[in-house]
Amino acid sequence: MARHVKNHKKSKHGTAFWDSEYNKPEHLALSTEASEDLEKFLRWLERQTKRTLLNPTASVVDFGCGNGRNLIYVAQQFGMRGIGYDSSAAAIREAIKLSAELPLTYQTRTIAGDAPLESDTQALALDMMSSHFLKLDERVKLRDEIHRVLKPGGFLFMKTFLRDGDMHTKRLTAESPGTEANSYIHPIIGVQEYVYSEEELIAFLEEKFIVHKTYLSHKHVLKGKARKRRTISIYVEKDPFA
Repeated sequence: MARHVKNHKKSKHGTAFWDSEYNKPEHLALSTEASEDLEKFLRWLERQTKRTLLNPTASVVDFGCGNGRNLIYVAQQFGMRGIGYDSSAAAIREAIKLSAELPLTYQTRTIAGDAPLESDTQALALDMMSSHFLKLDERVKLRDEIHRVLKPGGFLFMKTFLRDGDMHTKRLTAESPGTEANSYIHPIIGVQEYVYSEEELIAFLEEKFIVHKTYLSHKHVLKGKARKRRTISIYVEKDPFA
Protein backbone atom coordinates (compact mmCIF):
# COMPACT_ATOMS: atom_id res chain seq x y z
CA MET A 1 0.00 0.00 0.00
CA ALA A 2 1.36 3.44 -0.94
CA ARG A 3 1.24 5.30 2.35
CA HIS A 4 3.10 8.60 2.38
CA VAL A 5 2.20 10.80 5.33
CA LYS A 6 2.64 14.53 5.15
CA ASN A 7 4.68 15.96 7.99
CA HIS A 8 2.22 17.57 10.36
CA LYS A 9 0.38 16.38 13.41
CA LYS A 10 -2.67 14.14 13.33
CA SER A 11 -4.96 13.60 16.30
CA LYS A 12 -5.88 10.01 15.39
CA HIS A 13 -3.36 7.21 15.73
CA GLY A 14 -2.87 3.67 14.45
CA THR A 15 -5.84 1.98 12.78
CA ALA A 16 -8.06 5.01 13.49
CA PHE A 17 -5.61 7.12 11.47
CA TRP A 18 -5.73 4.79 8.48
CA ASP A 19 -9.53 4.48 8.62
CA SER A 20 -9.84 8.26 8.66
CA GLU A 21 -7.48 8.67 5.72
CA TYR A 22 -9.18 6.03 3.59
CA ASN A 23 -12.56 7.62 4.28
CA LYS A 24 -11.43 11.21 3.76
CA PRO A 25 -7.79 11.58 2.66
CA GLU A 26 -6.05 14.60 4.13
CA HIS A 27 -2.48 13.43 4.83
CA LEU A 28 -2.18 10.23 2.81
CA ALA A 29 -1.12 9.80 -0.82
CA LEU A 30 -2.95 6.69 -2.03
CA SER A 31 -2.47 4.76 -5.25
CA THR A 32 -4.48 2.09 -7.04
CA GLU A 33 -1.48 1.15 -9.21
CA ALA A 34 0.60 -1.90 -8.36
CA SER A 35 3.99 -1.43 -6.76
CA GLU A 36 6.79 -1.27 -9.33
CA ASP A 37 8.92 -3.36 -6.98
CA LEU A 38 6.26 -6.08 -6.98
CA GLU A 39 6.04 -6.00 -10.77
CA LYS A 40 9.83 -6.41 -10.94
CA PHE A 41 9.66 -9.39 -8.56
CA LEU A 42 6.89 -11.05 -10.55
CA ARG A 43 8.84 -10.70 -13.81
CA TRP A 44 11.81 -12.35 -12.07
CA LEU A 45 9.64 -15.11 -10.60
CA GLU A 46 8.04 -15.83 -13.96
CA ARG A 47 11.50 -16.21 -15.54
CA GLN A 48 12.56 -18.56 -12.74
CA THR A 49 9.45 -20.72 -12.48
CA LYS A 50 7.57 -20.07 -15.75
CA ARG A 51 3.97 -20.16 -14.56
CA THR A 52 4.15 -23.06 -12.16
CA LEU A 53 3.36 -20.63 -9.31
CA LEU A 54 1.69 -17.81 -11.22
CA ASN A 55 -1.50 -19.33 -12.64
CA PRO A 56 -5.26 -19.58 -11.96
CA THR A 57 -4.87 -22.71 -9.82
CA ALA A 58 -2.60 -20.90 -7.36
CA SER A 59 -3.36 -18.60 -4.43
CA VAL A 60 -1.63 -15.51 -3.01
CA VAL A 61 -2.01 -13.92 0.43
CA ASP A 62 -1.25 -10.27 1.18
CA PHE A 63 -0.47 -9.37 4.80
CA GLY A 64 -1.34 -5.68 5.04
CA CYS A 65 -3.15 -5.38 1.71
CA GLY A 66 -4.47 -1.81 2.05
CA ASN A 67 -6.84 -1.11 -0.84
CA GLY A 68 -5.87 -4.37 -2.55
CA ARG A 69 -3.92 -2.81 -5.39
CA ASN A 70 -1.17 -5.44 -5.42
CA LEU A 71 -3.52 -8.42 -5.12
CA ILE A 72 -5.61 -6.93 -7.91
CA TYR A 73 -2.55 -6.74 -10.15
CA VAL A 74 -1.60 -10.37 -9.48
CA ALA A 75 -5.17 -11.52 -10.14
CA GLN A 76 -5.44 -9.53 -13.36
CA GLN A 77 -2.04 -10.57 -14.71
CA PHE A 78 -2.05 -14.24 -13.79
CA GLY A 79 -5.64 -15.14 -12.91
CA MET A 80 -4.59 -16.08 -9.37
CA ARG A 81 -6.94 -16.36 -6.43
CA GLY A 82 -6.05 -14.38 -3.35
CA ILE A 83 -6.88 -13.13 0.12
CA GLY A 84 -5.87 -9.88 1.77
CA TYR A 85 -5.70 -8.88 5.43
CA ASP A 86 -5.61 -5.33 6.79
CA SER A 87 -6.48 -3.80 10.15
CA SER A 88 -8.26 -0.86 8.48
CA ALA A 89 -11.92 -1.59 7.78
CA ALA A 90 -12.04 1.41 5.45
CA ALA A 91 -9.15 0.00 3.41
CA ILE A 92 -10.88 -3.37 3.14
CA ARG A 93 -14.11 -1.74 1.97
CA GLU A 94 -12.14 0.04 -0.75
CA ALA A 95 -10.36 -3.19 -1.71
CA ILE A 96 -13.66 -5.03 -2.07
CA LYS A 97 -15.02 -2.23 -4.25
CA LEU A 98 -11.96 -2.26 -6.51
CA SER A 99 -11.90 -6.07 -6.80
CA ALA A 100 -15.32 -6.62 -8.33
CA GLU A 101 -15.45 -9.85 -10.38
CA LEU A 102 -11.92 -10.87 -9.38
CA PRO A 103 -11.28 -14.09 -7.38
CA LEU A 104 -10.16 -12.11 -4.32
CA THR A 105 -11.44 -12.01 -0.75
CA TYR A 106 -10.54 -9.75 2.16
CA GLN A 107 -10.70 -9.70 5.94
CA THR A 108 -10.39 -6.87 8.42
CA ARG A 109 -7.91 -8.28 10.91
CA THR A 110 -4.45 -7.77 12.34
CA ILE A 111 -1.56 -9.48 10.60
CA ALA A 112 -0.16 -10.46 14.00
CA GLY A 113 -0.96 -13.88 15.43
CA ASP A 114 -2.26 -17.01 13.72
CA ALA A 115 -3.22 -16.70 10.06
CA PRO A 116 -6.63 -18.28 9.26
CA LEU A 117 -5.19 -20.35 6.42
CA GLU A 118 -4.38 -24.02 6.01
CA SER A 119 -0.74 -25.06 5.88
CA ASP A 120 1.04 -25.46 2.52
CA THR A 121 -1.72 -23.76 0.51
CA GLN A 122 -0.28 -20.48 -0.80
CA ALA A 123 2.02 -20.10 -3.80
CA LEU A 124 2.90 -16.53 -2.95
CA ALA A 125 2.85 -14.28 0.12
CA LEU A 126 3.26 -10.50 0.24
CA ASP A 127 4.47 -8.37 3.15
CA MET A 128 4.83 -4.91 1.69
CA MET A 129 5.49 -2.06 4.12
CA SER A 130 3.39 -3.81 6.76
CA SER A 131 5.30 -5.90 9.31
CA HIS A 132 7.53 -3.00 10.41
CA PHE A 133 4.58 -1.93 12.59
CA LEU A 134 4.83 -5.18 14.59
CA LYS A 135 6.80 -5.89 17.75
CA LEU A 136 9.64 -8.44 17.67
CA ASP A 137 7.58 -11.41 18.86
CA GLU A 138 4.85 -10.50 16.37
CA ARG A 139 7.33 -10.24 13.50
CA VAL A 140 8.71 -13.67 14.38
CA LYS A 141 5.20 -15.09 14.52
CA LEU A 142 4.27 -13.57 11.15
CA ARG A 143 7.43 -14.93 9.53
CA ASP A 144 6.71 -18.39 10.90
CA GLU A 145 3.05 -18.23 9.81
CA ILE A 146 4.05 -17.19 6.30
CA HIS A 147 6.42 -20.15 6.18
CA ARG A 148 3.63 -22.44 7.40
CA VAL A 149 1.00 -21.36 4.85
CA LEU A 150 3.33 -21.30 1.83
CA LYS A 151 3.60 -24.39 -0.30
CA PRO A 152 7.07 -25.93 -0.56
CA GLY A 153 8.73 -23.88 -3.26
CA GLY A 154 6.39 -20.94 -2.64
CA PHE A 155 7.76 -17.40 -2.40
CA LEU A 156 7.54 -14.46 -0.05
CA PHE A 157 8.05 -10.99 -1.48
CA MET A 158 8.82 -8.52 1.30
CA LYS A 159 9.45 -4.79 1.12
CA THR A 160 10.26 -2.70 4.17
CA PHE A 161 12.20 0.33 5.35
CA LEU A 162 16.00 0.00 5.40
CA ARG A 163 18.17 1.40 8.19
CA ASP A 164 21.49 1.36 6.30
CA GLY A 165 22.43 4.88 5.28
CA ASP A 166 18.92 6.28 5.86
CA MET A 167 19.09 9.71 7.46
CA HIS A 168 15.38 9.73 8.29
CA THR A 169 15.71 6.57 10.40
CA LYS A 170 18.72 8.01 12.20
CA ARG A 171 16.79 11.17 13.07
CA LEU A 172 13.57 9.41 14.09
CA THR A 173 15.26 6.87 16.35
CA ALA A 174 17.17 9.70 18.04
CA GLU A 175 14.21 12.07 18.45
CA SER A 176 11.49 9.57 19.34
CA PRO A 177 12.95 6.16 20.21
CA GLY A 178 10.66 3.17 20.58
CA THR A 179 10.80 0.40 23.14
CA GLU A 180 12.97 -1.77 20.87
CA ALA A 181 16.41 -0.90 19.53
CA ASN A 182 16.22 0.50 15.98
CA SER A 183 12.60 1.49 16.41
CA TYR A 184 10.84 4.84 16.84
CA ILE A 185 7.39 6.24 17.52
CA HIS A 186 6.08 7.72 14.29
CA PRO A 187 5.47 11.44 14.94
CA ILE A 188 2.27 11.53 12.86
CA ILE A 189 0.71 8.07 13.11
CA GLY A 190 1.70 7.67 16.76
CA VAL A 191 2.68 3.99 16.50
CA GLN A 192 6.02 2.21 16.78
CA GLU A 193 7.89 1.26 13.61
CA TYR A 194 10.93 -1.01 13.37
CA VAL A 195 13.69 -0.66 10.74
CA TYR A 196 15.99 -3.52 9.66
CA SER A 197 19.51 -3.40 8.31
CA GLU A 198 20.09 -5.50 5.19
CA GLU A 199 22.29 -7.95 7.09
CA GLU A 200 19.76 -8.31 9.89
CA LEU A 201 16.80 -8.86 7.57
CA ILE A 202 18.64 -11.52 5.59
CA ALA A 203 19.64 -13.34 8.80
CA PHE A 204 16.07 -13.11 10.13
CA LEU A 205 14.54 -14.63 7.01
CA GLU A 206 17.28 -17.21 6.48
CA GLU A 207 16.17 -18.92 9.69
CA LYS A 208 13.15 -20.16 7.70
CA PHE A 209 13.67 -19.42 4.01
CA ILE A 210 16.11 -19.54 1.10
CA VAL A 211 17.07 -15.96 0.27
CA HIS A 212 17.47 -15.35 -3.47
CA LYS A 213 17.79 -11.60 -3.99
CA THR A 214 17.74 -8.23 -2.30
CA TYR A 215 17.23 -4.83 -3.93
CA LEU A 216 18.02 -1.60 -2.12
CA SER A 217 16.47 1.73 -3.07
CA HIS A 218 18.70 4.66 -4.00
CA LYS A 219 18.48 8.46 -4.29
CA HIS A 220 17.83 8.77 -0.56
CA VAL A 221 20.49 11.45 -0.03
CA LEU A 222 21.26 14.52 -2.18
CA LYS A 223 24.18 16.82 -1.36
CA GLY A 224 24.28 15.47 2.17
CA LYS A 225 20.57 16.04 2.81
CA ALA A 226 17.90 13.42 3.37
CA ARG A 227 15.46 12.73 0.57
CA LYS A 228 12.98 9.85 0.46
CA ARG A 229 13.06 6.94 2.90
CA ARG A 230 15.31 4.04 1.98
CA THR A 231 13.70 0.63 1.39
CA ILE A 232 14.75 -2.95 0.75
CA SER A 233 12.95 -5.60 -1.30
CA ILE A 234 13.80 -9.24 -0.68
CA TYR A 235 12.85 -12.43 -2.56
CA VAL A 236 12.74 -15.59 -0.44
CA GLU A 237 11.55 -19.13 -1.03
CA LYS A 238 10.22 -21.88 1.19
CA ASP A 239 12.49 -24.89 0.71
CA PRO A 240 10.87 -26.93 -2.10
CA PHE A 241 12.02 -30.12 -0.41
CA ALA A 242 10.77 -29.19 3.07
